[in-house]
Amino acid sequence: MGQRVAAGPLSGAILGALLAAATAAAAECREDRVTVLGGFGRAAFTVEVADDAPSRAQGLMHVESLGPYEGMLFVYDAPQSVAFWMENTLIPLDMIFAGADGTVTRIHENAIPLDRTPIPGGEDVQFVLEVNGGTAARLGIAPGDVLQHPAIGGEGAAAPCPPGADQPASR
Repeated sequence: MGQRVAAGPLSGAILGALLAAATAAAAECREDRVTVLGGFGRAAFTVEVADDAPSRAQGLMHVESLGPYEGMLFVYDAPQSVAFWMENTLIPLDMIFAGADGTVTRIHENAIPLDRTPIPGGEDVQFVLEVNGGTAARLGIAPGDVLQHPAIGGEGAAAPCPPGADQPASR
């Protein structure tokens, strides 16, 4: 028969800390939330998800304001070359471009409202997080940081959601 090991206060505290960390990670990995992880720490944004052509075309047009930790996550079916513009967009935005694994590849800061100049995101972009202009610089978000969201899934994700986290809605 196996040995029994007495659980003292320290092992209970460790177990509690592990459970709290797992619960926090699962709570942050939701369809309406993107977490950015990097050298600056972590920042969680409440987002609308644009994962089909009509919602991506609409984007944040005609939106008059965003809260400091709000934005939109654009999700493409596969990595591709993307470009955005600010036509009918009323507020300055930071555009955070990421590849299939969620790693940030480029940031365009403070896109000018109502400007029709194309803003290239680069090649092999699958995700774009738009947040208030100046947010990336204020928080220290930089290329190489990682986006975490249920749509950025699979074994290849740089920061996969834990099992049991929200799954993206089917299209």
